[in-house]
Amino acid sequence: MRPPLPPFTAETAAAKARAAEDAWNSRDPERVALAYTEDSRWRNRAEFFSGRAEIVAFLRRKWARELEYRLIKEVWAFTGARIAVRFAYEWHDDSGAWFRSHGNEQWEFTGQGLMRRREASINDLVITAADRRFRWPAGARPADHPGLGELGL
Repeated sequence: MRPPLPPFTAETAAAKARAAEDAWNSRDPERVALAYTEDSRWRNRAEFFSGRAEIVAFLRRKWARELEYRLIKEVWAFTGARIAVRFAYEWHDDSGAWFRSHGNEQWEFTGQGLMRRREASINDLVITAADRRFRWPAGARPADHPGLGELGL
């Protein structure tokens, strides 16, 4: 079991999104993969794959390229066993160029609270280091750090 469980309410959908945000901000592929079913299906940008082993491999590649990654997720809508979120994350590449990536995800969960499907659409925006807004220490976003709406994103 991976609470909160569907059917989601506004409160449990927000808790699920925050738990996902915290896990992704850990940048621990194995930890993140545990939130997904063994055969979870993903679309991330133009990549399609399934299964925890492929999720872990994808996340290792991602975080080897997207350095100093910081993410914020916000619930957009929910119903039954599905949640839609919008998100933004900041990162830099190995040359020091900074980016803010914006996107939307659609999630579908099993009755046990594991994500069986994730579809993500993402766009990257080049920013300067001075334009960064996600400056907390590595790991989970502090509880008092503003969310996307509060940051005007």
